[in-house]
Amino acid sequence: MATPPHASSHGPVPGNPYSAPGEYGQAPAPGNYGPTPSGYAAPAPTGHAPRACRACGAQSAADFKVRAHVGFLIMMKFEHLDGPFCRACGIAVVRQMTTRALFLGWWGPLSLVIFNPFTLVWNLVAYLKFSRLPASAPAPGRTHLDTGPPVLRRPLAYVVLIPIAWAVWIISQAVTHSS
Repeated sequence: MATPPHASSHGPVPGNPYSAPGEYGQAPAPGNYGPTPSGYAAPAPTGHAPRACRACGAQSAADFKVRAHVGFLIMMKFEHLDGPFCRACGIAVVRQMTTRALFLGWWGPLSLVIFNPFTLVWNLVAYLKFSRLPASAPAPGRTHLDTGPPVLRRPLAYVVLIPIAWAVWIISQAVTHSS
């Protein structure tokens, strides 16, 4: 079986756009993590210096996705913000997205039972990950995101009591009328 010219170990083939450095077993050029022939960006190598916070530029940041879910009858919307975030900015994003999920995430049957509880557990994991990071100073000329009050001190978070009360009422009616 013949090897295609672009898979040769002799280096790039002149005139072949698919034989760029970093492709097919060759070492990537420093900082060259652009699109590959498949159209997807090549992953950045692991083990490099920690990434800076995308909001404030702080150097101590964790790369984690924070989610929110909006459910309305049969329609759903999944939202997320990708990191990296520092401790303060990560906690701020988790608080904001969790409050949004508590306020708008319960208004559909699948959202109530499956998707919003998953979102809340995911955000709890994100909160724990960000809270373990050391405090860090933002980059010069930038500030941390406003963390605001904790989730349970935000009035919108208590809207969750309405669908929970409704679900308890439905279950109690089903149990009462079944006997």
